[in-house]
Amino acid sequence: MLRNLNGGWKSGNRFALPKNFLSLRLALWLLIGDLAFGIVGFSALEQYNLLDAFYMTIITISTVGFTEVHPLSPGGRIFTSGLILLNIGIISYILAVFSYYIIQGEFFKNLHHLMIEKQISKMQDHIILCGYGRYGKEISQHFYDHGLPFVIIEQDESKIDLLRKGDEKTLYIQEDATHDEALVEAGIGRAKAIISALPDDSDNLFIVLSARQLNPRIKIISRAKDPKSQKKLFKAGANHVVMPEQIGGFYMATLVSKPGAVEFFSFITNEYQSDIGFEEIAYDSVPAKWHGRSIADLHLRRETGANIIGFKNPMGRYLVNPDPDTVFVPGSSFIILGSQGQLEAVRTFFSNKADG
Repeated sequence: MLRNLNGGWKSGNRFALPKNFLSLRLALWLLIGDLAFGIVGFSALEQYNLLDAFYMTIITISTVGFTEVHPLSPGGRIFTSGLILLNIGIISYILAVFSYYIIQGEFFKNLHHLMIEKQISKMQDHIILCGYGRYGKEISQHFYDHGLPFVIIEQDESKIDLLRKGDEKTLYIQEDATHDEALVEAGIGRAKAIISALPDDSDNLFIVLSARQLNPRIKIISRAKDPKSQKKLFKAGANHVVMPEQIGGFYMATLVSKPGAVEFFSFITNEYQSDIGFEEIAYDSVPAKWHGRSIADLHLRRETGANIIGFKNPMGRYLVNPDPDTVFVPGSSFIILGSQGQLEAVRTFFSNKADG
């Protein structure tokens, strides 16, 4: 269920009713109970048939003042008076619910939330992004540009409003990402990766612990500010820990010492200036016929135009410009460089070979 943890109306009136007090379900049950009570009362006291009892209940509840079926007995008058007094509170509550859900747009918000829930429930191999701050916005924009399916978990109402008003159709959950329930709603059991980009290291630590427990196979990437938190996040189960300030400092320093290399890397990784990109091909993702084969046996450059520029061995270490005799072994992967068309050809190449 998508919900707002603030618990109250966004109103300048400090005496405003809390949101959880106004329930469409409760209003409906009150109306049904009111009708049933009136029908049973008029049938018992005035011996009305079902249709007449229903008619009398409706004109009493609505206070429209139409003609009675027949003059009421003293008991019937007392019952009708009590029913009218009872309905003052019930109708007031129903009108308050109607005003909140219809006039203030909550009905359509809830309908929108239900549509989002349905879409999230169908997602597979998606990415969960915890936090829509400065870094979360950059991450989500990258996902938009590359067509990657993802879900945002964010608690801040103002940031949720930005998501609602944005041009992109973003799937989101308004919740505290440190709660297990929020991760379950986001489909963590079916997700392939989760990014914890909250500003507080302790919150990121909670998310990493929960994510690793809920899905032992998921890839976890966490943000960190304090170098001391980095080791704790790795111990909690994070696959990668990113320190934005450290990366920014390294980048600026390298612009002085190796400006050409940095500019070239920025060029090939900036999709607005170049269509060149990277692709990691893991051992488990390629057809079985290529298992145990060497780079030379793949003939990847001849078939696709892309280049294998890196090899990650089963121990997690990287080898730049691997030798053509390097063998694809379990737990390893190749890093491939090429244009978007060439990288697409790589995916098609392996897909076609799998069929052959």
